[in-house]
Amino acid sequence: MIKKVIKLIIILIISIIIGNAIYGIYKESKISNTPNKSALINENGTTAYIEDNEDNIKRSQEIEKEKIPIKYEGYLVSAKLVIPKINLETYVLDEKSEEAMWICPTKYYGPEPNRVGNYCIAAHNYDKENMFNHIIELEIGDKIYLTDNENGKLEYQVYDIYKTAPDNTSPLMQDTESPEITLITCSDYSSKRIIVKAIAR
Repeated sequence: MIKKVIKLIIILIISIIIGNAIYGIYKESKISNTPNKSALINENGTTAYIEDNEDNIKRSQEIEKEKIPIKYEGYLVSAKLVIPKINLETYVLDEKSEEAMWICPTKYYGPEPNRVGNYCIAAHNYDKENMFNHIIELEIGDKIYLTDNENGKLEYQVYDIYKTAPDNTSPLMQDTESPEITLITCSDYSSKRIIVKAIAR
C-alpha cells in the first residue's frame, strides 16, 4: 500500500514538472524571432504612446516619490522594477557582474533609470521569485513600473516581445525620444535571448 502511494506521488510530481516544461515551451513558441518596429506606429503615422509624454512624465514624478534603498545585499541599487502581470517586484542592481546577477536583475546598458534613452535590464531565466522566468507571459500592452530616487516612478507599456541571437546588439540601441525599458533574459538553453521592449506612457 505504501509503495503504491509513493509511486502515485512520484508520478504526480513528474507530471507537474513535465506540464510546466510543456507550458513554458508553448509560451516561448509564441514569441516572434524578429522585432516589430510597426508596434510603435499609430494609424495616423505618429509614434504610439509618446504623445504628451513630457506631461505624463512630469505628472508621474510629482505623484510618485517612493524611496528605494541605496544598497541591496552589498550592491548599489539602480532602480526598483515592478511588473504586476507576473507578480514581479525586485530591485535592479547597478552592477552587471555575474555575482550580482545571481542576486537580482542588473542594469545592463543605457542611461540612468527613467531618463530619455533605452534602460536595459538583464536577469537570469531561472525559477526564483525576483528573476525573469515569467517574462514569457507578458503581452503587448502590459504595464511595467520603474522607480528610482531621482526621477520617481514611471509607468511603461510593453510594445514588442521577440527572440534574438545573443550577439545581436540592436535591442540595446538608444535611438528613442522617450524613456524606454528593455528586459533581456536567456531562452532555448542560452542559444537565444528573449527581449521585452516597453516605453514610458
